[in-house]
Amino acid sequence: MRAFCAVILLTLSAAAGGITLGPAAAQETGKSAVELAREVIDGQIQAFLEDDIATAYSFAAPDIKAIYPTEEQFGAMVRKGYGPVFRPGNYAFGRAQEAGDGSIIQEVLISAPDGKDWTALYVMQPQPDGSLKIRGVHMLPSAPTGI
Repeated sequence: MRAFCAVILLTLSAAAGGITLGPAAAQETGKSAVELAREVIDGQIQAFLEDDIATAYSFAAPDIKAIYPTEEQFGAMVRKGYGPVFRPGNYAFGRAQEAGDGSIIQEVLISAPDGKDWTALYVMQPQPDGSLKIRGVHMLPSAPTGI
């Protein structure tokens, strides 16, 4: 529930405050902060698909690593609670918003192997070195389209 509230607060602050400059890494690479966020998310999903938990864990923010201090604990948590992220059938990036503190909320549309569709809201946190790490993911089942 706390993670969900954080996502809502970040979304509201981004809507109220408008878009700001992204982290220092965005300026150094010439890429937007949203592009960098998508690269991090894509890197983690690809690592999960390759069963490379060590690499997937490297994309987690320090707050997540404090809760799951080992790669094994992190991997078990993702397998148990985030199956569509761990094994997506297909995924695509949706909307993104930047908050005033440099955080980014990135929507990822996921089609799970069981055929169910999900929206994953990734909260990306800027790090002191200018990189972005994944601070949290909130999973929402997608509404049926009726087609």
